[in-house]
Amino acid sequence: MPRYRITVEYDGTPFVGWQRQDNGPSVQQALEEAVRAMTGEEVRVHGAGRTDAGVHALGQVAHFDISRPFPPHRIRDGLNHHLRPAPVVVLEARQVDVDFHARFSAVKRHYLYRILNRRSPPALDRGRVWHVPRLLDAGVMHEAAQVLVGRHDFTTFRAAQCQADSPVKTLDRIAVARAGDEIRITVSARSFLHNQVRSIAGSLKLVGEGKWTAGDLRAALEACERSACGPVAPPEALYLTAVDYPETAT
Repeated sequence: MPRYRITVEYDGTPFVGWQRQDNGPSVQQALEEAVRAMTGEEVRVHGAGRTDAGVHALGQVAHFDISRPFPPHRIRDGLNHHLRPAPVVVLEARQVDVDFHARFSAVKRHYLYRILNRRSPPALDRGRVWHVPRLLDAGVMHEAAQVLVGRHDFTTFRAAQCQADSPVKTLDRIAVARAGDEIRITVSARSFLHNQVRSIAGSLKLVGEGKWTAGDLRAALEACERSACGPVAPPEALYLTAVDYPETAT
């Protein structure tokens, strides 16, 4: 059976998350229904990351198998036709080897968290950013964030309902930078815990406000206690931007 890899962009606002659930529409469901409408086949669409309710994606990767081959451009265009009016778009489709797996073949995932840091609330970016009216120091946030880089027990920054086998993760990179009124937190790792990026973003906000120091952030990390975490930042400002694969995983 041919296997197809797709790169997907979506607005997470109307969805309960990536994964199919009984309590509302999901991105996975929208894609599976589009494949069925196009091919007549019931398939399972596997995603690289299970984004939460309200979280967006600029470069989610997924794969599925169907019984007969289509040119990749027809997969892309056909799915986009059947996805309307859902805010989900297939940016690219390609046929891949059957040993490719969107989740298990991935070697790195990249996330972006956007903070609108000005007095006035957003108009055009409502539902796309976290509005923080109090001035934040992005430079101090960046310096403090470096204590999180590397392999650590991230229990403090892990949701209580996280199903990962271990709280130990390796954070490859984290950067905080200001672009005008926006502060952007970019994070890269092979995999993440449930709510890890949002928990980190909420704690870094405290640093930017001067309520926490880099030492406080380190102490929170080393406490390995969920109660030591700052406020969890809202989901609507989080984006899965890209997923990396080794060259052999094509």
